[in-house]
Amino acid sequence: MTDADLPSLLPGMLPRLWAFALRITGDQHDAEDLVQRACVRALERAHQLRPGTAPLSWMFSIVHSTWINELRARSVRSRSSMQWDDALLETVADPAARSPEDHVMNGQIIDAVSRLPEAQRVVMLLVAVEGLSYSEAAEVLEVPVGTVMSRLSRARQAIGAHFGVREGQKMKNPVKSKGEVS
Repeated sequence: MTDADLPSLLPGMLPRLWAFALRITGDQHDAEDLVQRACVRALERAHQLRPGTAPLSWMFSIVHSTWINELRARSVRSRSSMQWDDALLETVADPAARSPEDHVMNGQIIDAVSRLPEAQRVVMLLVAVEGLSYSEAAEVLEVPVGTVMSRLSRARQAIGAHFGVREGQKMKNPVKSKGEVS
């Protein structure tokens, strides 16, 4: 892929980028602004996309780093506020929900994930929701693969504890990453 290919690839990435941005920001307007800023940054720096790097992973990395920069700026301005709004659940289609029970369970899972510390929540979103491998998530977050595995393990334990699953016990439908064997 060359940097000239990026403008033609971006439209196909937008739904996943927006969904990821919505999950990490918790606010529709912040997510829209975040994706827009990330796309502008990517187009300005398309020449930095290394051969062999997946464009989607690269874009997730830009979205994440742009959000971290925004959080730091908000912290400096002392107006940090990230509240999850359940009304946003209706803006993201969930084709897997087949029954009201599934819908309730999905809401409980989203609540459990939203309570995770930021580092664990982002790893959980990248691996379990976006389907990135551990190494892809590590590349996006610019951390070692072991850090991704550790954060994901702690996130899974916290979510299990939220649902009353003790350590060593298996959940009915544990969250698995791409390529993981149970």
